[in-house]
Amino acid sequence: MVYERTLAQEITATGIGLHSGKKVTLTLAPAQVGEGIVFERTDMDNARIPMSANLVQDTMMSSNLVQGEARVGTVEHLLSAVAACGLDNLIIKVDAPEIPIMDGSAAQFLHLIHEAGIEEQNAPKRFLKIIKPVRVTDGDKWACFEPYEEGFLMDFEIDFDHKAIRATEQKTTLDFNTANFAREVGQARTFGFLKDLEYLRERNLALGGSLDNAVVLDDDAILNEGGLRYPNEFVRHKMLDAVGDLFVIGHPILAHFSAYKSGHALNNMLIRAVLADESCYKIVTFCNQNDAPIDYLPPKISLENSPKK
Repeated sequence: MVYERTLAQEITATGIGLHSGKKVTLTLAPAQVGEGIVFERTDMDNARIPMSANLVQDTMMSSNLVQGEARVGTVEHLLSAVAACGLDNLIIKVDAPEIPIMDGSAAQFLHLIHEAGIEEQNAPKRFLKIIKPVRVTDGDKWACFEPYEEGFLMDFEIDFDHKAIRATEQKTTLDFNTANFAREVGQARTFGFLKDLEYLRERNLALGGSLDNAVVLDDDAILNEGGLRYPNEFVRHKMLDAVGDLFVIGHPILAHFSAYKSGHALNNMLIRAVLADESCYKIVTFCNQNDAPIDYLPPKISLENSPKK
């Protein structure tokens, strides 16, 4: 049997909020079978926000979950690591309205999960299997799911009219599992443009953004002294975002996902379209580990060494 998973023990870290620029304390804690992924705002009497596609109410620059007066933003990097490690039940405690940005990738979240350890639970792991195509569009942007029997295959393409980005490959593919995610996209950082910074900060956004947690570009070049971690880090980060955005559907996905210029809003539109039509999917379990199409292993990633180019 392929079983549900949670953390073996609680673990805490601190970091800076990308938009607030303030210190944020994050705690990941084990949860009971059937609890799912739940956020708790410890600064708001432990107000709970369950991970739900319908609670994604704001997708400007990040995915933000909102329930009542409580909200938690920039969840996609952490959720991509949670998805990659195959966690089904988890309490995510945070004392601010956003998850800390850490280094702008999922690497440090993978490290936290690895340090805490993973524990199997006495319940079958449920996968959401796409059984007919689903496609959403926004102008020339699109994202779609198609049936796929061998796991979760992801294809992503971006199209940025910037010299430094055009110099890199703007397409990438990920055969999703723990090892491939950690190695191929887990260390890809978010990126932004210097020309947009003043506009964002006037609106109290990106106050914590820096060269320590993002790839920053001026009109022509990359400003980070060390350059890129991957030759095509830009599109790999968009893939990382998509992993977290799509995981909000509530189960690990079995499908072929492909997208062109998609972002947080379109990714969320896609999973809402799936959930709105029960003929698009079915929930499946696997009695034999060898039959499961996705391998979930403890993440092994070095935060000191950049990926090989």
